[in-house]
Amino acid sequence: MKAFTFFKTIVCTALLTGVFTSIHAQNEQSEFYQLKTYTLENENQENLVDTYLENAYLPALKRMGIHNVGVFKMHPSKYVISNKIFVLIPFSSQDKLYDTEARLWNDTAYQKAGKEYLETTYDQPPYDRVNTTVMVAFEDMPKMSASKVEGPREDRIYELRSYESPTEKIFKNKVDMFNAGGEVKLFEELGFNAVFYAEVLSGDKMPNLMYMTTFENQESRDKHWDAFRNAPKWKEISSKPKYQNNVSHIDRFFLYPTAYSDY
Repeated sequence: MKAFTFFKTIVCTALLTGVFTSIHAQNEQSEFYQLKTYTLENENQENLVDTYLENAYLPALKRMGIHNVGVFKMHPSKYVISNKIFVLIPFSSQDKLYDTEARLWNDTAYQKAGKEYLETTYDQPPYDRVNTTVMVAFEDMPKMSASKVEGPREDRIYELRSYESPTEKIFKNKVDMFNAGGEVKLFEELGFNAVFYAEVLSGDKMPNLMYMTTFENQESRDKHWDAFRNAPKWKEISSKPKYQNNVSHIDRFFLYPTAYSDY
Protein backbone atom coordinates (compact mmCIF):
# COMPACT_ATOMS: atom_id res chain seq x y z
CA MET A 1 0.00 0.00 0.00
CA LYS A 2 2.85 2.38 0.86
CA ALA A 3 4.54 1.61 -2.45
CA PHE A 4 1.30 2.32 -4.34
CA THR A 5 0.79 5.61 -2.48
CA PHE A 6 4.37 6.65 -3.25
CA PHE A 7 3.92 5.72 -6.92
CA LYS A 8 0.62 7.64 -7.12
CA THR A 9 2.30 10.71 -5.59
CA ILE A 10 5.11 10.58 -8.15
CA VAL A 11 2.67 10.24 -11.05
CA CYS A 12 0.45 13.08 -9.85
CA THR A 13 3.47 15.34 -9.35
CA ALA A 14 4.70 14.56 -12.85
CA LEU A 15 1.30 15.25 -14.36
CA LEU A 16 0.93 18.56 -12.55
CA THR A 17 4.46 19.57 -13.51
CA GLY A 18 3.63 18.76 -17.12
CA VAL A 19 0.46 20.87 -16.99
CA PHE A 20 2.20 23.92 -15.54
CA THR A 21 5.15 23.51 -17.90
CA SER A 22 2.73 23.40 -20.82
CA ILE A 23 0.93 26.54 -19.61
CA HIS A 24 4.25 28.31 -19.20
CA ALA A 25 5.42 27.28 -22.67
CA GLN A 26 2.20 28.46 -24.29
CA ASN A 27 2.34 31.83 -22.56
CA GLU A 28 6.07 32.49 -22.23
CA GLN A 29 5.70 35.65 -24.33
CA SER A 30 2.68 36.88 -22.37
CA GLU A 31 2.85 38.88 -19.16
CA PHE A 32 1.22 37.79 -15.93
CA TYR A 33 -0.80 40.19 -13.79
CA GLN A 34 -1.72 40.33 -10.15
CA LEU A 35 -4.71 42.43 -9.15
CA LYS A 36 -4.88 43.13 -5.42
CA THR A 37 -8.13 44.64 -4.15
CA TYR A 38 -8.14 46.16 -0.67
CA THR A 39 -11.57 46.54 0.91
CA LEU A 40 -11.59 49.28 3.56
CA GLU A 41 -13.89 50.14 6.44
CA ASN A 42 -12.94 53.73 7.18
CA GLU A 43 -10.77 56.71 6.25
CA ASN A 44 -8.01 55.74 8.69
CA GLN A 45 -7.53 52.46 6.88
CA GLU A 46 -7.54 54.24 3.53
CA ASN A 47 -4.82 56.65 4.66
CA LEU A 48 -2.71 53.83 6.09
CA VAL A 49 -2.93 51.70 2.93
CA ASP A 50 -2.23 54.74 0.72
CA THR A 51 0.89 55.60 2.72
CA TYR A 52 2.08 51.98 2.64
CA LEU A 53 1.56 51.60 -1.10
CA GLU A 54 3.15 54.93 -2.01
CA ASN A 55 6.14 54.87 0.33
CA ALA A 56 6.89 51.16 0.81
CA TYR A 57 5.23 48.76 -1.62
CA LEU A 58 5.64 50.52 -4.98
CA PRO A 59 9.25 51.61 -4.30
CA ALA A 60 10.10 48.01 -3.35
CA LEU A 61 8.57 46.71 -6.59
CA LYS A 62 10.62 49.24 -8.56
CA ARG A 63 13.79 48.01 -6.87
CA MET A 64 12.88 44.58 -8.26
CA GLY A 65 12.54 46.04 -11.75
CA ILE A 66 8.73 45.98 -11.73
CA HIS A 67 7.30 49.15 -13.26
CA ASN A 68 3.94 50.38 -14.62
CA VAL A 69 2.11 49.52 -11.39
CA GLY A 70 -1.37 51.00 -11.38
CA VAL A 71 -3.18 52.05 -8.20
CA PHE A 72 -6.84 52.97 -8.55
CA LYS A 73 -9.84 54.04 -6.51
CA MET A 74 -13.53 53.86 -7.33
CA HIS A 75 -15.62 56.75 -8.56
CA PRO A 76 -18.36 56.96 -5.91
CA SER A 77 -22.02 57.20 -6.85
CA LYS A 78 -25.37 56.77 -5.16
CA TYR A 79 -25.07 53.07 -5.99
CA VAL A 80 -21.39 52.52 -5.21
CA ILE A 81 -19.40 53.21 -2.04
CA SER A 82 -15.77 54.12 -2.70
CA ASN A 83 -14.31 51.63 -0.23
CA LYS A 84 -11.70 49.81 -2.34
CA ILE A 85 -8.17 50.33 -3.62
CA PHE A 86 -7.08 48.32 -6.67
CA VAL A 87 -3.40 47.58 -7.34
CA LEU A 88 -2.49 46.16 -10.76
CA ILE A 89 1.01 44.69 -11.05
CA PRO A 90 2.59 43.32 -14.26
CA PHE A 91 5.14 40.48 -14.19
CA SER A 92 7.28 39.29 -17.07
CA SER A 93 7.06 35.67 -15.88
CA GLN A 94 5.37 33.34 -13.41
CA ASP A 95 8.59 33.02 -11.44
CA LYS A 96 8.76 36.76 -10.79
CA LEU A 97 5.15 36.78 -9.65
CA TYR A 98 5.72 33.91 -7.22
CA ASP A 99 9.02 35.30 -5.87
CA THR A 100 7.77 38.80 -5.11
CA GLU A 101 6.44 38.21 -1.59
CA ALA A 102 9.59 36.43 -0.44
CA ARG A 103 11.76 39.22 -1.84
CA LEU A 104 9.65 41.84 -0.06
CA TRP A 105 10.20 40.23 3.32
CA ASN A 106 13.97 40.27 2.72
CA ASP A 107 13.96 43.97 1.75
CA THR A 108 14.99 45.99 4.80
CA ALA A 109 14.10 49.32 3.17
CA TYR A 110 10.58 47.98 2.53
CA GLN A 111 10.29 46.77 6.13
CA LYS A 112 11.34 50.17 7.47
CA ALA A 113 9.14 52.25 5.14
CA GLY A 114 6.10 50.01 5.67
CA LYS A 115 6.50 49.51 9.43
CA GLU A 116 3.30 51.28 10.49
CA TYR A 117 1.22 49.16 8.08
CA LEU A 118 3.12 45.89 8.56
CA GLU A 119 3.03 46.00 12.36
CA THR A 120 -0.62 46.86 12.92
CA THR A 121 -2.32 44.81 15.62
CA TYR A 122 -5.10 42.26 15.28
CA ASP A 123 -7.68 44.67 16.70
CA GLN A 124 -6.70 47.56 14.41
CA PRO A 125 -6.09 45.95 10.97
CA PRO A 126 -5.22 48.20 8.00
CA TYR A 127 -8.05 46.79 5.87
CA ASP A 128 -11.11 44.56 6.03
CA ARG A 129 -9.84 42.03 3.43
CA VAL A 130 -7.47 41.74 0.47
CA ASN A 131 -8.65 39.86 -2.60
CA THR A 132 -5.98 38.66 -5.06
CA THR A 133 -6.54 37.71 -8.71
CA VAL A 134 -3.81 36.22 -10.93
CA MET A 135 -4.08 36.52 -14.71
CA VAL A 136 -2.19 35.83 -17.94
CA ALA A 137 -2.35 38.28 -20.85
CA PHE A 138 -4.30 37.53 -24.02
CA GLU A 139 -2.57 36.43 -27.20
CA ASP A 140 -3.64 39.60 -29.06
CA MET A 141 -2.23 41.89 -26.34
CA PRO A 142 0.58 39.98 -24.60
CA LYS A 143 2.08 43.06 -22.92
CA MET A 144 0.52 45.78 -20.77
CA SER A 145 0.19 49.24 -22.29
CA ALA A 146 0.18 51.94 -19.62
CA SER A 147 -2.62 54.38 -20.42
CA LYS A 148 -1.67 57.61 -22.17
CA VAL A 149 -4.98 59.28 -21.30
CA GLU A 150 -4.45 62.82 -20.02
CA GLY A 151 -6.44 65.34 -18.01
CA PRO A 152 -7.17 65.57 -14.27
CA ARG A 153 -6.74 62.13 -12.70
CA GLU A 154 -9.93 62.38 -10.68
CA ASP A 155 -11.91 62.87 -13.92
CA ARG A 156 -10.41 59.93 -15.79
CA ILE A 157 -12.35 56.71 -16.23
CA TYR A 158 -10.37 53.50 -16.00
CA GLU A 159 -13.04 50.91 -16.68
CA LEU A 160 -12.22 47.50 -15.25
CA ARG A 161 -14.47 44.71 -16.52
CA SER A 162 -14.87 41.08 -15.52
CA TYR A 163 -16.76 38.70 -17.80
CA GLU A 164 -17.89 35.41 -16.28
CA SER A 165 -18.92 32.39 -18.33
CA PRO A 166 -21.14 29.45 -17.32
CA THR A 167 -18.52 26.73 -18.02
CA GLU A 168 -14.81 26.42 -18.77
CA LYS A 169 -15.44 25.43 -22.39
CA ILE A 170 -17.80 28.35 -22.99
CA PHE A 171 -15.26 30.64 -21.31
CA LYS A 172 -12.62 29.59 -23.84
CA ASN A 173 -15.10 30.55 -26.55
CA LYS A 174 -15.34 34.09 -25.12
CA VAL A 175 -11.55 34.38 -24.98
CA ASP A 176 -11.44 33.30 -28.62
CA MET A 177 -14.02 35.98 -29.42
CA PHE A 178 -11.63 38.62 -28.11
CA ASN A 179 -8.60 37.25 -29.95
CA ALA A 180 -9.42 35.39 -33.18
CA GLY A 181 -12.90 36.93 -33.25
CA GLY A 182 -11.54 40.47 -33.42
CA GLU A 183 -12.83 42.23 -30.27
CA VAL A 184 -9.35 43.32 -29.16
CA LYS A 185 -8.59 44.74 -32.61
CA LEU A 186 -11.91 46.59 -32.69
CA PHE A 187 -11.28 48.19 -29.29
CA GLU A 188 -7.89 49.32 -30.57
CA GLU A 189 -9.34 50.75 -33.79
CA LEU A 190 -11.91 52.74 -31.80
CA GLY A 191 -9.31 54.22 -29.44
CA PHE A 192 -10.28 52.55 -26.16
CA ASN A 193 -6.72 52.90 -24.78
CA ALA A 194 -6.71 49.41 -23.27
CA VAL A 195 -4.24 48.68 -20.47
CA PHE A 196 -4.60 44.88 -20.59
CA TYR A 197 -6.79 41.92 -21.52
CA ALA A 198 -6.26 38.73 -19.53
CA GLU A 199 -7.53 35.30 -18.63
CA VAL A 200 -8.00 34.74 -14.90
CA LEU A 201 -5.90 31.83 -13.64
CA SER A 202 -6.79 32.18 -9.98
CA GLY A 203 -9.62 34.20 -8.48
CA ASP A 204 -13.03 34.07 -6.83
CA LYS A 205 -15.24 34.38 -9.94
CA MET A 206 -13.85 31.76 -12.30
CA PRO A 207 -14.11 31.03 -15.13
CA ASN A 208 -13.70 34.69 -16.10
CA LEU A 209 -11.58 37.17 -17.99
CA MET A 210 -10.74 40.76 -17.12
CA TYR A 211 -9.68 43.82 -19.05
CA MET A 212 -9.23 47.55 -18.55
CA THR A 213 -9.94 50.41 -20.96
CA THR A 214 -9.28 54.10 -20.24
CA PHE A 215 -10.92 57.42 -21.09
CA GLU A 216 -10.36 61.10 -20.39
CA ASN A 217 -13.72 61.41 -18.62
CA GLN A 218 -17.20 59.89 -18.37
CA GLU A 219 -18.44 61.67 -21.49
CA SER A 220 -15.58 60.27 -23.55
CA ARG A 221 -16.21 56.80 -22.12
CA ASP A 222 -19.90 56.89 -23.08
CA LYS A 223 -19.15 58.09 -26.63
CA HIS A 224 -16.60 55.32 -27.15
CA TRP A 225 -19.03 52.64 -26.01
CA ASP A 226 -21.77 54.03 -28.26
CA ALA A 227 -19.34 53.82 -31.17
CA PHE A 228 -18.49 50.23 -30.21
CA ARG A 229 -22.11 49.08 -29.98
CA ASN A 230 -22.91 50.66 -33.36
CA ALA A 231 -19.78 49.47 -35.15
CA PRO A 232 -20.53 47.16 -38.12
CA LYS A 233 -17.63 44.93 -37.04
CA TRP A 234 -19.15 44.40 -33.57
CA LYS A 235 -22.53 43.61 -35.05
CA GLU A 236 -20.83 41.07 -37.31
CA ILE A 237 -18.85 39.45 -34.46
CA SER A 238 -21.70 39.37 -31.97
CA SER A 239 -24.18 37.90 -34.44
CA LYS A 240 -22.08 34.82 -35.21
CA PRO A 241 -23.82 31.67 -33.91
CA LYS A 242 -20.63 30.28 -32.39
CA TYR A 243 -20.28 33.28 -30.08
CA GLN A 244 -23.77 33.26 -28.58
CA ASN A 245 -24.42 33.03 -24.83
CA ASN A 246 -20.77 32.92 -23.78
CA VAL A 247 -21.08 35.50 -20.95
CA SER A 248 -23.24 34.85 -17.89
CA HIS A 249 -22.36 37.89 -15.77
CA ILE A 250 -20.47 41.19 -16.15
CA ASP A 251 -18.96 43.35 -13.39
CA ARG A 252 -17.91 46.93 -14.19
CA PHE A 253 -15.77 49.16 -12.01
CA PHE A 254 -15.28 52.84 -12.84
CA LEU A 255 -11.90 53.79 -11.41
CA TYR A 256 -9.44 56.67 -11.41
CA PRO A 257 -5.65 56.57 -10.84
CA THR A 258 -4.27 57.81 -7.52
CA ALA A 259 -1.70 60.61 -7.48
CA TYR A 260 1.09 58.04 -6.93
CA SER A 261 -0.10 55.52 -9.55
CA ASP A 262 2.40 54.97 -12.38
CA TYR A 263 -0.24 55.83 -14.99
